[in-house]
Amino acid sequence: MVNESQQSCSGSSSSRSDGGSSSGSESSKDSSRCSTPVLDAERHERLRDKMRRRQDAGDKWFSLEFFPPRTANAAVNLISRFDHMGAGGPLFIDVTWHPAGDPGSDKETSSMIIAYTAVNYCGLETILHMTCCNQSKDDITGHLHKAKRLGLKNIMALRGDPAGEEWEEEVDGFNYAVDLVKHIRSEFDDYFDICVAGYPKGHPEAESYEADLRHLKEKVYAGADFIITQLFFRPETFLKFMKDCQAIGITCPIIPGIFPIQGYHSLRQLVKLSKLEVPQEIKDVIEPIKDNDAAIRNYGVELAVSMCRELLDSGMVHGLHFYTLNREVATTEVLKRLGIWNEDPRWAELQIMDGGNSSSPAFGELKDYYLFYLKSKSPREELLKMWGEELTSEESVFEVFTCYITGEPNKNGYKVTCMPWNDDPLATETNLLKDQLEKVNRRGILTINSQPNINGKPSTDPIVGWGPSGGYVFQKAYLEFFTSSEIVRALLKVLRKYELRVNYHIVNVKGENITNAPDLQPNAVTWGIFPGREIIQPTVVDPVSFLSWKDEAFALWIEQWAKLYEEESPSRMIIQYIHDNYYLVNLVDNDFPLENCLWQVVEDTFELLNSPTQQ
Repeated sequence: MVNESQQSCSGSSSSRSDGGSSSGSESSKDSSRCSTPVLDAERHERLRDKMRRRQDAGDKWFSLEFFPPRTANAAVNLISRFDHMGAGGPLFIDVTWHPAGDPGSDKETSSMIIAYTAVNYCGLETILHMTCCNQSKDDITGHLHKAKRLGLKNIMALRGDPAGEEWEEEVDGFNYAVDLVKHIRSEFDDYFDICVAGYPKGHPEAESYEADLRHLKEKVYAGADFIITQLFFRPETFLKFMKDCQAIGITCPIIPGIFPIQGYHSLRQLVKLSKLEVPQEIKDVIEPIKDNDAAIRNYGVELAVSMCRELLDSGMVHGLHFYTLNREVATTEVLKRLGIWNEDPRWAELQIMDGGNSSSPAFGELKDYYLFYLKSKSPREELLKMWGEELTSEESVFEVFTCYITGEPNKNGYKVTCMPWNDDPLATETNLLKDQLEKVNRRGILTINSQPNINGKPSTDPIVGWGPSGGYVFQKAYLEFFTSSEIVRALLKVLRKYELRVNYHIVNVKGENITNAPDLQPNAVTWGIFPGREIIQPTVVDPVSFLSWKDEAFALWIEQWAKLYEEESPSRMIIQYIHDNYYLVNLVDNDFPLENCLWQVVEDTFELLNSPTQQ
């Protein structure tokens, strides 16, 4: 989301792998492999000029926001989504910046590399978000030089989240987005097109609406080329904001931020983070249907279409910016109903040639980015040897998970060195849980993420340490796994005994979600304390991010595993059954100084399942 207090929290991840290095040293000219058809005349045109030209011509256009995923496999799904939605002709996309996710690194999942891939592999005009909080001037300058080196030409300059509850000034850093805008113009002259955030209701931390407008004018006069706004719920809110901006001399393009409501919990979380109030008329509709995701999504589409039509009909709005939450169905439906989903006929022809299979040679070098992200992935023959050339039951799948955990060869003598959710070797700290993980996987608790509890280990500890020396690290134990609906029913009964101590998120592929997260608050599960520095929280479990991760996690069953087998084969049907009927579960033990209780939770669950009354 566009917010100088950055809105999307990172999801949880137990992996500490640095990831594969990118081919980031290639110039954009030499490495560009455009899978999305792009007109040659537009390829070298600046974004701000494209925007002005489309606006002067009276064209209607749209743009899309995405956030970086958690795993390399999930990155493949996201880049594939870029292609699906890129086919509709967005003017640009933007990629958010998440300090907890090492956003400027060469990891496949970093903001920098996701944006680089969108430009150089998908041919999409891309804006990279960049925040200035908790970073030195040198850090920021380094990120900007890297962005330029990778062929990125557009930056969204944001302040970002404070590390704690209150904002504290950064020594030798920048404290406001306007400082970042000035720095970009000072160091890079006119190379980057710069976008800034606007707040139709005023920034929640501003002293007044009028004062926030003056701050926005300062950002524009410092060198910003255009504005994208925070989400809002009524068209008149944006139209008033636009008139007020014009009245004080802001003449650059102002793009309204549109959020199609897709679920009750995601709406609550985003509203809480952005400090917005949902209008009563929307609450009155949503509350009675809050447990029906399909009904809420349909309502969200109707609401977004109605609001967008009023904005476009006003004559003041030419472009719409959609917050997708990395999903495509609702946004695509809104755009098609508005008549501004302009699928390039050349793209449609390519899809027709092979029934829409994006891995077809008809897509030219489209699959290059799959190789870029999954260059270490084993070939199909090796995967079949590891995951089973023929599956006979769900227990066959349990055995694959177990062999991955233990490192022992499977019944055919092959070691399982990767899984669809993790293409890397197991983290060293997983050995601390190896015996327990082996036990639960054999019984159908199919773990994809885990972490032991740690209470004040030195940051130099060879197994769990991280960060600068002289510090101490802490962790809450957590487990993330797939399991059957039968086990989930028993688990929910057991969890009643662990209220407050254990936070849980439980969701199936349909989006039916059960959680006890208080007010949908993110839960920090890893943090570190270091000399002369604020507390760092690199890993959180966040309800909204978890629901987005759910889509990716379930998709990997089909995309990475089921498709190894022939259609209608017993092996494929077993994986399909698990995909359709199992739940994704995340458990966090909040009492990190005590012994990890999650193993007892699982044991109690199986005891309940095996009890005569349960049977």
